[in-house]
Amino acid sequence: MKLLITTRADSTVDGWVNLTHPIFKNYANKVGADFLVLDEQFNCEPAKAGIGDGLWHFRIMKHYNLHEKYDRIIQFDGDTLITPSCPNLFEHVPYDHIGTIYEDVGTRAPARHLWMQKAQQLFGPIGWNSGYINTGVFVTSKCHRDIFRPIDGKFYTDHGTDDVHIGYQIKKHNFKVLPLSYHFNHMTMFSEPWNGSPDRFNSHIIHYAGRGVFDEQDISAAALYKHQKHIDYQECKLEQARLDYKKLYGTCL
Repeated sequence: MKLLITTRADSTVDGWVNLTHPIFKNYANKVGADFLVLDEQFNCEPAKAGIGDGLWHFRIMKHYNLHEKYDRIIQFDGDTLITPSCPNLFEHVPYDHIGTIYEDVGTRAPARHLWMQKAQQLFGPIGWNSGYINTGVFVTSKCHRDIFRPIDGKFYTDHGTDDVHIGYQIKKHNFKVLPLSYHFNHMTMFSEPWNGSPDRFNSHIIHYAGRGVFDEQDISAAALYKHQKHIDYQECKLEQARLDYKKLYGTCL
């Protein structure tokens, strides 16, 4: 069986590349998979609502063609940190299931449900009322490749971009999903009180998406100022990830 690990982070974000790509490569070797950086933009219309061009996120749609060669693919966002405890996700997720966390929980539920409804206003109602995915850690097999296709010649380019588009397709095609524990995609939302404020270091994969800062007291004042003033989110999140890497692996980058 041909296995592949992909990521959308390329040399334009070299801080993340230098931190996470060696870990992705080691994980790929561990599970017997090839490793590929999706480093070319995907051809679709620009995203709306002031959320950037959206093309970066839509690189995952290249999995449609990649599944011609590969039986199974795991996509890791470039701002995810795989911990030494992480098991083989190919073994954890059955072949006929898609592996993903559901993000429409806790404090994020109202916004995610709104975005799901917007997609159905655009593409048609399919009874998609729950099950908002996150492609930051995402496991698929060849039988799922149609989720990476456009819908009526279009991609969803409003808030949620690829997560909404692919989530709609999963529901439309009635594919089976193995809802992953937050331990496989531990974002800051899962460290909030509604979830019991668990320690991220007990998880298998830490994801610095969105707010991305778990411990503000550990971040330099300069980086934290840029983050709080919406000047530069990445510097602060990358600093957090480097500190976490040192704690997990015992070395600095």
